[in-house]
Amino acid sequence: MISDAATMQLIRWTDGGFGMAAHNYDGDMLTDEVAQIHRSPGFITSNLIGKTPDGRLVKEFEASHGTVTDLWNLHLAGKETSLNPLGLVEALIGAMQHAAMLQVDSNPSDADTAEVHSKVINFTNTLRLAIHNTFRYGQGTRDMSGPSGYTTEDFIRKVKWRLDRYLAAQVEEHPPILPEPDRIINYNVDHVAVQKLFEKFDVDGNGSISYKEFEKALAHLGVAPKKDVLKQEKEADV
Repeated sequence: MISDAATMQLIRWTDGGFGMAAHNYDGDMLTDEVAQIHRSPGFITSNLIGKTPDGRLVKEFEASHGTVTDLWNLHLAGKETSLNPLGLVEALIGAMQHAAMLQVDSNPSDADTAEVHSKVINFTNTLRLAIHNTFRYGQGTRDMSGPSGYTTEDFIRKVKWRLDRYLAAQVEEHPPILPEPDRIINYNVDHVAVQKLFEKFDVDGNGSISYKEFEKALAHLGVAPKKDVLKQEKEADV
């Protein structure tokens, strides 16, 4: 499957339950494209998993977006930035949990190691909940929450405030249920011109354009449809 077709399948298969093998470049491109459909590549991680010859798991984690040069330059210039750090935080969470598990594997009967593992898992899971709920409350960075979203620093401060509360209470609040914000994209379309063009093709004025109407309009414009189109769609509505 070529990469652009794979992207469409990833978008359609919303229930998951499948795996996809890709070359390194294709995999990078696919994840970035799918992430952008959901507004931001900043919340996807790249996780590399393998095994040593003796069967020990090797895991590496990174934020898939790489270096955000433009925002880094703004930061160096003392200007305001709004960077979504979720992918980076998720990578750190994965690395911390894997490191804690490796320590347990090397000292399975050590009580102190088990306690440290438990604390690491609790902290990282609570951090994940805090950062996810911050987005759910509409308090995310601007790529996710629009122009009214938080700056990088304000977002991190809000996550810290929520994380401190959760760690103190160790009780999960009911996550808010908010409607998906409108995804208004301004393509600067001349709707009046488009409507006039449609009406020119819709000869009988019934709100749809049959193939015969389409063919007549093309003839009026001095354009002949391709023969293969005529053969395939002679009786079809366009």
